[in-house]
Amino acid sequence: MSLNISTGQTDPEASPALTATGRDAVIAELVGEMTSWSPRDRMQVFRSWLKGSLSLIHLHVLTVLEMGGPLPMSKLADTLDVSVASATGIVGRMEERSLVERQHDREDRRVVLVIPTETGLAVFRDMMEQRREHLVTVLGQLSDEELQGFLQGLRAIRAARERVHAENPSGGPLPEPTVTTPAAPTDPSSPTPETSR
Repeated sequence: MSLNISTGQTDPEASPALTATGRDAVIAELVGEMTSWSPRDRMQVFRSWLKGSLSLIHLHVLTVLEMGGPLPMSKLADTLDVSVASATGIVGRMEERSLVERQHDREDRRVVLVIPTETGLAVFRDMMEQRREHLVTVLGQLSDEELQGFLQGLRAIRAARERVHAENPSGGPLPEPTVTTPAAPTDPSSPTPETSR
């Protein structure tokens, strides 16, 4: 199957322009499609996550360590919003599964760092690979035209996301979008303030 994916701009005459209300409705429908997560989908994901007795808290710990690097036990406990004793128990169970290990900080031997192991880091790589394989199967059901349209839409979303990040690099809440309503067309037969005097 060969695809001719165009990287150019879309033809403005290809589809009619949306009104403000119609545009909001389309955006709402797109968000619904993009965020829909059926119970069956959730079950499949949870089964993948929980394979090998991997709990959600373990995934949380691995995510924190992947983002922040090795952390002292006290800092990890704060991030997880649990006591140090609870964090120690969690880390101990993860060590039994070779997901993390504890090492003394080289600069301060009193500090114990929690570090993800290769096995722990592989958890997310395996999940991503499973997701990619599933997406390949699903996308294989689309026609050439649907694939072209979908790729064009994803590229547009990426460009829009980059613009949003450029306008709001701090990542704080975005200002409310302003919708400009076009002025109502004037009826040439209706009197103007000047002619009604």
